[in-house]
Amino acid sequence: MEIKGKITKILDPVTGEKKDGSGSWVKQNFLVETEEKYNNLFCFEVFGDEKVQNFQKYNKEGQEVNVEFNVSTNEFKGNYYTSLSAWKIMSATAPKDEKYSGKKEYTEPLAQESEPWDLPF
Repeated sequence: MEIKGKITKILDPVTGEKKDGSGSWVKQNFLVETEEKYNNLFCFEVFGDEKVQNFQKYNKEGQEVNVEFNVSTNEFKGNYYTSLSAWKIMSATAPKDEKYSGKKEYTEPLAQESEPWDLPF
């Protein structure tokens, strides 16, 4: 799924310990408001140390962004929790291939090979 809107608030990172005790995890939530009349406020999360660092490096409050995300629901002790997990955040003013409004990702065009039986007309 994808939405376009403005980052209105960036919350402090949250950390915790993994269930198996093998280390810690980090996530950061941020709010994006769209220009829709209804249902226009979304709270996204970015999970993992590298993703949180990239988010903090390239994004700020007031920035227009396109957010691509997944919706997931988990059950814990009979309660259900739904999260919007952002997996790609781009500046709304950046070209479509520019990730985190930072570095561009370029792809090499495929070389077109002419076939020996091609005629010039």
